[in-house]
Amino acid sequence: MIRDSPHKLDPSSFSGGAPPGFRLPVPAFVGVNSKKKNNKQQPNPRKNHAIQSSLSGLLSPKIPGTEIIYMKTFGCSHNQSDSEYMAGQLSAFGYGLSDNPEEADLWLINTCTVKSPSQSAMDTLISKCRSAKKPLVVAGCVPQGSRDLKELEGVSVVGVQQIDRVVEVVEETLKGHEVRLLNRKTLPALDLPKVRKNKFVEILPINVGCLGACTYCKTKHARGHLGSYTIDSLVARVKTVVTDGVKEIWLSSEDTGAYGRDIGANLPMLLKAIVAELPSDGSTMLRVGMTNPPYILEHLKEIADVLCHPCVYSFLHVPVQSGSDRVLSTMKREYTVSEFRKVVDTLNELVPGMQIATDIICGFPGEADEDFAETVSLIDDYKFSQVHISQFYPRPGTPAARMKKVPSTVVKKRSRELTSVFESFTPYNGMEGKVERIWITEIATDGNHLVGHTKGYVQVLVVGPETMLGTSAIVKVTSVGRWSVFGEVIEILTQTKGNPGSRERESTGNKCKPCSDPDETCACSKEPQPCACEMPSNGDEAIVYLPKNEIMWTEERTNRNVIRWLLRKRRNQKRMENGIISEPKENQELDSGSTRDWALVDRALLGGAILSLLTVIVLLLWACWR
Repeated sequence: MIRDSPHKLDPSSFSGGAPPGFRLPVPAFVGVNSKKKNNKQQPNPRKNHAIQSSLSGLLSPKIPGTEIIYMKTFGCSHNQSDSEYMAGQLSAFGYGLSDNPEEADLWLINTCTVKSPSQSAMDTLISKCRSAKKPLVVAGCVPQGSRDLKELEGVSVVGVQQIDRVVEVVEETLKGHEVRLLNRKTLPALDLPKVRKNKFVEILPINVGCLGACTYCKTKHARGHLGSYTIDSLVARVKTVVTDGVKEIWLSSEDTGAYGRDIGANLPMLLKAIVAELPSDGSTMLRVGMTNPPYILEHLKEIADVLCHPCVYSFLHVPVQSGSDRVLSTMKREYTVSEFRKVVDTLNELVPGMQIATDIICGFPGEADEDFAETVSLIDDYKFSQVHISQFYPRPGTPAARMKKVPSTVVKKRSRELTSVFESFTPYNGMEGKVERIWITEIATDGNHLVGHTKGYVQVLVVGPETMLGTSAIVKVTSVGRWSVFGEVIEILTQTKGNPGSRERESTGNKCKPCSDPDETCACSKEPQPCACEMPSNGDEAIVYLPKNEIMWTEERTNRNVIRWLLRKRRNQKRMENGIISEPKENQELDSGSTRDWALVDRALLGGAILSLLTVIVLLLWACWR
C-alpha cells in the first residue's frame, strides 16, 4: 500500500520524468534483439502478423492511460466541482469516462458524509464494485473524515485536497496497488483541466472548510478549517470560464459567507470583483452559494447591493436548521432566530424579487414539541419557496451522536408535518401573465421542456429546441405549479458580435435568419457550439459522466490531449498580469490549427512529440523485418 510521502508517487518518477498519462508507447511493444545476423536478411514470413499485432496493441483499450473510468458523485455542489476537476484531469491524460459501470476498467466514487443515506449508498456501491472485481478509488468527505472506516479497507483513497493527483492514484490502482493520499496543506489549483457536468454552468469553489463548530456536522472533520482562494485567482478563473461560453457561475463552499476571513478579505469584496468581470449584456449570471447567518450579518447591505445587480441572481440559500433558540444553542449554530429573521427581512426589503431557500433538521436531540412548534411557525411566517427538510442523522464522531435522541417515530412524524405545511404554500401565485427574462441552461427530466431561471431563480419550463440551451430569452408565464412555472418564449436574446454591451432580439414568430458568423452560437444553429466539457447539474446527487461524443477532446485525445493542455497553460501564463489573466487581443483557439503565435518552446514540444511518433514507427518496422 502506498501512502502520502514526499518520496512516493512523485510525478517525476513516472515514464522517465513525464507526467502521468504522457507516455511513449515504445516499451510496450518494441523488443530489440542485440544479437547480429551475418547472413543476408531473409524475408520474415510472419512480418504481416507481427505488424498487425503490434498495431493492435497500439489501439488496445488496455494501454496505460486509455482505460475507461466510471464516476459516481454524491453530495453538494462542491463535491460535484471536485468530480468535474478529476474528470477533466483523467480525460486530459487519455482516460475515457462512461456512465456504464460494466464497461469500465475502474470505478471512482466521490462520497458525501453529511447524511447516513448518502454513506449507505456509498457502501452499497463499494460492495457492487468488489463483487464485479473492479479496481476502486474512493474520494470525497467520507474517507477524509473517517480514515479507518472498515468499508475502505484495501481501497485506494484520494483526499479532498488531493484531487489534482487523481491521475497518479488511478494509475497505481490499475496496477494493483493500494494508494492513500489524504494529507496536504495547500489548496488545489483552480486552472486544472475540467469536464463540466453542464457546459454552461461553472461551479467555482471559493473556499474550503468553515469557521463553525456545529455539533451535528461531519463535514468539518473532512474539509477542515477555513481556507480561502485569493480574489485574484478567482477573478482569473471567472475570466477564463466566461471566455469558454459559461452562462452561469455558481460560487460554492461549505460556508460562502465566511469567505476571506483567513486572508484579510470578505465576501462583498469578492462579489464586487467578480461582477466587474461579467459581460454587461447579462449573458452570464452569478449565483451566490450557501451562506450561514453569522458571517453575513455585518455585510447585509453590501450583499443586497450585489444581489440587485442585473448579472446576479436575486437568490440566496441561508440555512436556519431550527426555529428554536434553545435547539440552535445545542447545535452551536452561533446565531439566534431573531438574527436569522433580520437577514431575511433585510434582503427582502432591499432586493426586489428576492428568493430565499433554507434548511430544517427535524428531531435534533433534545428538541421538544414546543421547539418544533416554533420551527413550524417560522416557516409558516415566511412561506419560503424552497425548504430542504431532513431528519436528524447522528454522524459518528460528532458531539450530537452522543446526545439523547428523539424517538424515531416522533422524528418521522415531525418531518411529515413540516413537509405538509411547506407543500401547502403557493409561492408562485401571481406570476401568471408576467413577462420575465430567463437564462436557459438545461433540459428538464421529462425530456420535453428546457429549464430556465428568472433573476429570482424561479424555475421556468419552456418548449423549444436544444439550440436554445445557453441562451437568454424573454418569456410570458402561462401557468404556475407548486415547484416551477411554465412559460412561452416571446424573444430570444442574442449577443451582437463586436458589441458585447448590446443585444439583438429575435422574435420566435419569424423565420430564423442565418448566422452572420459561423463561429458564433445563436438560436438558429443546428447544434450548440462545441465546448471543452459537458455535464448538466442536478441537485444533490449526480453521475459525473459525459456521452462519448461529448467528452472533452474525445475524438483526438490520444494524440493531442496533453499537448493542448500544456500549450494552453503556456498561452495563459503569457497573459498573466499581476496575477490576473488579461483578455487576449484576438480570440484564437488551439483547435483552429494556427501556429503563427506559438513560441519556440511550443514548437519544440510539438516537434518532439511528432519525432517520437516517427521513431516508434521506424523501430516497429525494423523490429518486425528482423
